[in-house]
This record gives sequence, C-alpha cells and structure tokens, in this order.
Amino acid sequence: VREKSILLGGHLEGCRIGFDLGASDRKVSAVIDGKAVFSEEVVWNHGTQNNPSYHYHEIMSMLHRAAAHMPRVHAIGGSSAGIYINNRVMRASIFRGIPPDLFGKKVKNIFLDMQKEWGVPFKVINDGEVTALAGSMSLKKNAVLGIAMGSSEAGGYINRKGNINPWLNELAFVPVDLNSEASVDEWSGDRGCGVQYFSQVAAIRLAEGAGIILDEKQTPAGKLKSIQGLMAKGDNRARKVFETIGCYLGYGIAYYAQFYEIETVLILGRVTSGEGGQIILQKAEHVLNEEFPELSSKITLHL
Repeated sequence: VREKSILLGGHLEGCRIGFDLGASDRKVSAVIDGKAVFSEEVVWNHGTQNNPSYHYHEIMSMLHRAAAHMPRVHAIGGSSAGIYINNRVMRASIFRGIPPDLFGKKVKNIFLDMQKEWGVPFKVINDGEVTALAGSMSLKKNAVLGIAMGSSEAGGYINRKGNINPWLNELAFVPVDLNSEASVDEWSGDRGCGVQYFSQVAAIRLAEGAGIILDEKQTPAGKLKSIQGLMAKGDNRARKVFETIGCYLGYGIAYYAQFYEIETVLILGRVTSGEGGQIILQKAEHVLNEEFPELSSKITLHL
C-alpha cells in the first residue's frame, strides 16, 4: 500500500503569527521574515472551563496582541495536543471541560471560525508535529522524531521526504510500559502511557519516590522547577530523577523505532531545561549503546 505524505509548513517569509496552546500556558509569537518581533507566554486555566467562549476569547486576544506588532498578517499557524483534521477539533485535552453538546456546536469548528475572522491562511495541527518540523528545519535533516517533554508528552515525525505521514502521533497515550502495575493515565485510563514517563508527570512521580518533598500548593510546573532547582544545587536525588527519565527514553526510542524510520531524535520541552536535559540525553544514549547497538549506530539524539 502506497501511503500519501503531507507537505507541512516551513515558510518564514512575510508577517506570520505562531501560537501553541499548552496544558499550563498559552504561547504566541509574531515573526517578520523569520525574525521574532514579539513573544508572550501566559498561564491559563482551560481545564475547569465549561464554556468555549473562554477559549475563543483567550486565543483571539493573544493573536490580536501579536498582530499589533506587525504591519499586517499574512498567515497564522497554531498547535496543541490532540487530533485536528482540516482545522477541525476532533479530540483535544484543552477542551476536556466542555460538555459534549457544546463541543459539537462551538468547539469542533472554533478554528474555522477564527480563520473567517482573520481572512488569512490559518492552520492548526498537533503540537508534536510542530516539534518534529522545528527539529527538521533547524537541523536540516529528515526522518526526525520529535519528543517534547512538558506538561504531557508530544510526539511528531517528519519522514525521509521531509513530510508528515497521515498518522496519529499522540505518543502521550501510546503504552511504553507493559507492566501490569504501571502507572495509570488519569485522562485515558490506560496503564504505562508515554505521558507517565516523558513529561513533568514522570519527574514529579520519581521525585516523590526518591524522597523529595514537594509543596502540594505548587502547580505541576512549579514542582518541576523545584526539582530542577535541587538539581542545580547538586542534589543526588534530583539527578536520579533525570537519569531515570533518560533510561526510560532510551528504551522508548527503541520501541518507537519499530514504527518509525528514525535517523534523528530531537528532545525538548521544560523537562529538558538545565542540566537535567543533558543527563536525560546522555543516559538515553548509554541505553541505546549498551542495549540496542544496531540502533545506536543509526540514530542521533539532539537536545
């Protein structure tokens, strides 16, 4: 069976807006001919919202703030975790608080409605695909698997032709641990999902297991910063957290390689910030070298 692939983005010319709708915060940038002229990151509280007007206002307001820094807008591109088909929202965690009847009426076409408002090319895709595209563009390589470790795990893939495949690459919900006692994902209800091993969820769980006491009043992002702060101070317990995530990643890449032709893996996201990111990378490379030498010789890891 010959499967079609899809040419995705990569354009930098003109006045463009890019945005990302994350679990903890929303980000937007205004770019003129590839140079950022404005960037903003704002914490938002989408999870408890049952009225999609909140999401519409939050997204449109940040687009207008970005547009104010350019003479015109030629195109808008966005990303978020979930499934988006032709700019229609099929399934997305940022809208999980919306009742089913309102989801169908107000959410499914929310980005199509925004496109009508702006009157310019407007594209929204899964955040993992953007991760892979960014890696492919920056490294000037194809066959790239991008893994973003943030509030969740985002995964995307650029094939050997430099295109994306028409697959669902939501690696956050792909089981990587087949242990019958593996951690359960709170949203899908499945055990051993990638989100439990390649995100701040993993860092927090491992830290608590290592005896690190975290402030329960902190947000998950705040807890991660506390762990990273300990890492910066040389706390061996924090170091083991990132070593363990790196070990997970080494085996995870070997598993993903059964489904993707991988030459380059790009890891990024807030979990990889600071010294912890280097430790994750080094430990993953060590696992590949020791356990999967045939893959280690073919796959390069980048941070």
